[in-house]
Amino acid sequence: MQLAQVIGHATSTIKHPSLQGWRMLIVQPLDAREGPDGVPIIALDALGSSRGDRVVISSDGKAAREMTGADNSPARWSIVGVADHLKD
Repeated sequence: MQLAQVIGHATSTIKHPSLQGWRMLIVQPLDAREGPDGVPIIALDALGSSRGDRVVISSDGKAAREMTGADNSPARWSIVGVADHLKD
């Protein structure tokens, strides 16, 4: 699991049948100092996250496939939580 920030959403007119009806968000993984950690990725979202939200993402492809209900789904990344931010 890793912290990430939602930076946008993905739209696809043609996609794998297992992804029909799923929100696909573009998230930027973050490092320990909340700076960018690698390239942005697409993650499935069932929590209603929006741009600017800090979220917890998981690369557990098996869990993502279970979310979609299809063993042959190409899904790998999913948003598994929304992170609270405590101010000093």
